[in-house]
Parts: sequence; structure tokens; C-alpha cells
Amino acid sequence: MSEKFEGKVMIKEAKEFFDYEQITGDEESLNRWIVVPDVNRPGLELSGYEKLTEPRRVVIIGNKEQEYISEMSEDLQRERFKLITDSLTPCIIITRNFDCPEILLEVAKELNFPIFRTGSPTYRAMVDLITFLDERLAPSDSLHGVLMSVYGVGVLITGESGMGKSEIALELIKRGHVLISDDRVDVKRIHNVIKGHPPELLEGMLEIRGIGVIDVVKMFGASALLKSFNITFIINLEKFNGNSDYMRVGNEDNQFINILGLDVPSITVPVKEGRSVAVIVESAVTNFRLREEGFNSAKEFENRVLEYIKAENAKNQEAN
Repeated sequence: MSEKFEGKVMIKEAKEFFDYEQITGDEESLNRWIVVPDVNRPGLELSGYEKLTEPRRVVIIGNKEQEYISEMSEDLQRERFKLITDSLTPCIIITRNFDCPEILLEVAKELNFPIFRTGSPTYRAMVDLITFLDERLAPSDSLHGVLMSVYGVGVLITGESGMGKSEIALELIKRGHVLISDDRVDVKRIHNVIKGHPPELLEGMLEIRGIGVIDVVKMFGASALLKSFNITFIINLEKFNGNSDYMRVGNEDNQFINILGLDVPSITVPVKEGRSVAVIVESAVTNFRLREEGFNSAKEFENRVLEYIKAENAKNQEAN
């Protein structure tokens, strides 16, 4: 895996995404970054308490803050507003279309600090913004492999170069499954989900050795491609080695691969001439879905073996 990198969102992006009304600040003021996926309702800061405050959060002023500010003297407002309009604070958002307090307006204009207004209720503005920032600032990484949707399961097919991952993807597409990304998959952890998507340059492209790069949509139609998908299962392709102890029954210990702190179920599939790997991938995904729904073929086989042994023992006892 490559080194993780931190995301950041420019104020201008958030403003345009939510169509906030800009009250103060010019275009230059929008060139500030949001780097913390959280918001701050500044009750403590307005009361003068500064300890343990994370100044890099977006400040939300709702009806409670408005009421509190209205009871503060002008001098106290000027003093406290400096705490929430410093260089680290990305911006202030006023909810429910409330008017901006006059002193805050003066302080913000003097500092060229951006203040926005939205008609949304405070709780809705907070939830929407945090959700937006959670996705945009999520921990990210890049993986080598092919991401497919097979029977509705996000399957990451990994393995060394030359294992035929793209050729398997092509066969799966012909069998009605959907490509998300070939060769490189950019991933983000959003809450407890790993979401994968292609780099912009590679979107919709599949590289087949001996043929070159093909456009999946033009060859197979728009339904053969998705822009992103959750990764819930990993199939690692490995050159067949007669000395390796591969899973045979399926009741062996579960395997996992850790991506951005989350363990994703995985299996290793040996590849050799004569094996239809696309069919094996389909079968592995079907078995994975059955397990997720509580049906364990390996356990059923184990119970069948035990019942057979019990029956044989009973026959032997009768014979004796």
C-alpha cells in the first residue's frame, strides 16, 4: 500500500456545494482550508473559555448562540468574536437565515473573514456539513488491483502483475458483472465502510495485454461501469504452488486484509492453466454471500461427515 494522505476541502467548495449566502469576505477569503470533519457551536468560546478548543472547526451559530450574543455587551462581543475569527477558523455559518450580529459583521469585515448564511435549521446544517466533510476528508489510500461488482458484492481482485486480473475482469464484464476500476483503486474509509473508485485518468478503461486499452462503456454499454463501490470482499490471486496449503473444505480460519484500519474478508485463489478463474470468482462471491446470510457450506459438509461417521459406527456395533 502507498502512504496515506490527509484530505482537505477549500471553503469555496463547501460554499458552492451547499449554495451558502456569503455575508462577509471577498473571493480571497474563500481560499481557506477545512481540515477537520467537525463543527463547533461556540458557546464556551463566547463565554471566554479557550482551553481544549479545536480552532480548525467550522463555527455554527444557531438560535441559542444568537440569544446569548444579544445579552453580551458590545465590548465583550468584540473581545470574544476574536476567538472565533482567527486565522485557523475556516468560516462561520449562521443558520435559519438569522441576521449576522452587527459587531460580528464589523469584526469579520475588518479581517476579511468569511461568514455564510443558510436557511437550514441548525441541526440539519450541522449534519449535512459533517457528512460532506466526512466523505471529503476521509482517510485515503491507493491499492493495486481490480474492483468489480459481482452479484452486487464489491470484490477487490488482487495479485502480482501478470496474473491476468484485467483479463478476468473482462470475462466477468462479459458475464454481466460491473467494473469500477482496473489496475489502481483509490480507497477511502467512510465510517466503517471502505469505498473504492478509479483515478480520474483510468476511469472506464481496461488494459488487456496484447490488445491495449479498451473503453468499457463503448464496448459493453453504460451498465458495465460504476463510478464507485464499497469493498466488502477481497480475492487474492496467486500462482499455483503444489507445496502451498490452500483452503480445501472451507472451515479453516477466516482470512482478512486490513485496509485503513478495517479488516476486510479475503481468500486466496491459486491460478493455473485450465482453471476458469472468472467462474471461480463468481462461486467465491456466491459462497461469501451465503455465509453472510448464515449458510455455511463447509459447516454443512462437516456435519454430514460427522453424521456419516456416526451411522458407520452404529452399523459396526450392530454387526458385532
